[in-house]
Amino acid sequence: MTKRTRRLNSLLKEVISEVIRNKTRNPRIATLTTVTEVDISKDLHHAKVYISVIGDNHVRTETIAALNSASGFISVNASKKVVMRTFPSLTFHLSTSVDKQMQIDCLLKKIHEERENL
Repeated sequence: MTKRTRRLNSLLKEVISEVIRNKTRNPRIATLTTVTEVDISKDLHHAKVYISVIGDNHVRTETIAALNSASGFISVNASKKVVMRTFPSLTFHLSTSVDKQMQIDCLLKKIHEERENL
């Protein structure tokens, strides 16, 4: 990944997060929704947006579906803040990084407790 691509991913992450937080008024989008990562394609035409949602599986799938249906709206509003020849089409995916981190924390806590009991 080039330095330019990393910078663009970071900028898109910031802008898309701001648009979701301030412009979207869809009740199906969970309040505790965070953009964790953006991965733009080499040709800059497509971008995968990874989202972390705090809630149960139903809330997560509902939020991702709502974001994908609003991707055009989000793209139009984000393109007003980012100067690009063509703004990439966005697809939203559920990020599992928070879940993995929670599992790791749980395992570390278990190991720590087991060591104390020895």
